[in-house]
Amino acid sequence: MNFIRTAIPDVVIVEPTVHGDHRGYFVETFRADKLEEFLGYKINFGQDNESKSSKGVLRGLHYQLAPHAQTKLVRVISGRVLDVAVDIRRNSPTFGQHVAVELTADNKRQLLVPRGFAHGFVVLEDDTIFAYKVDNYYSPECDRGIAFNDPVLNIDWMLKTEELKLSAKDTTQPKLNETNDLFEFGVDYYV
Repeated sequence: MNFIRTAIPDVVIVEPTVHGDHRGYFVETFRADKLEEFLGYKINFGQDNESKSSKGVLRGLHYQLAPHAQTKLVRVISGRVLDVAVDIRRNSPTFGQHVAVELTADNKRQLLVPRGFAHGFVVLEDDTIFAYKVDNYYSPECDRGIAFNDPVLNIDWMLKTEELKLSAKDTTQPKLNETNDLFEFGVDYYV
């Protein structure tokens, strides 16, 4: 398993080792010991989620506030997405910046999105199955979001706006500078 720090070092690409032959392949998609050794802290994933979506579906940018903040480890089982993590930790040197990584069934890459980041993805192929682990349960009262099209974020979603399919909730999210519901850089949200 290979771990790669991105331009925002807290966001990590996970590349599992794929063992394949004429019969197919085998891959370990998660190893707590190796991930925690790389990160230097423990993550206790307690829930797995899965969604299936058609091309153009954009989900995000979502996050949960403390005490229900979530770290996510996301991957694609079938199809292809552009996955995005946005730093929403005030006073962070990378505040408002994002990492965008293409995750596919073929490349088997995963993205670790830590607490303090908004997360979203756009589906680039029909019948895409997206799966992710979270280390905290869903909490409606702590659920928040940022506008996917906030010009300050300057995210290239790889599809034209008219191709995007969004939920009603995701069309009305505030811009980054319109919300006070953010995180503070340097606070340990894992305690």
